[in-house]
Amino acid sequence: MTSAHNLAVNETKLRVRYAETDQMGVAYHSNHLIWFEVGRVELMRQMGFSYRDMERDEDRFIAVAEVTCRYRAPARYDEEVVVRTRLKHVRKSVVVFSYELVRAEGGELLAEGETAHVVTDSEMKVAPLPEKYLKAFRLAMGKTVEAEKPRTGVTNTRSKVKK
Repeated sequence: MTSAHNLAVNETKLRVRYAETDQMGVAYHSNHLIWFEVGRVELMRQMGFSYRDMERDEDRFIAVAEVTCRYRAPARYDEEVVVRTRLKHVRKSVVVFSYELVRAEGGELLAEGETAHVVTDSEMKVAPLPEKYLKAFRLAMGKTVEAEKPRTGVTNTRSKVKK
């Protein structure tokens, strides 16, 4: 039986292609970010929707705002790599994913990283995630589905100057 929380993790296996390697047969570092995207798209598909449909039907995009990748060991030509993707955090207009790239044979950690995404419309204006996707993300993380509460304790630090 699969719990809702398990939907927040996806494992996708891929094979390092020759075109993705440098002269030494090692996967070029920028390919790790492409593999992160593969994992992210598959995680959303596992959750019951496609990123393409979100763009086309809802005019919502999840633009990468920040990315980190820590390289631990080389991935080499023709090796199988498991892309382990987790839904780490979701708010109304922000989604954060974390990733591990693991050698399929032996389980060695090759790289780990994170991407933070801002939800936008097709004009790149920040927009809220449609409720059905927000609900799916929160359920997958095992969180209760409720409206996002305003932050408390945040004050305006700008002072008004009287003339």
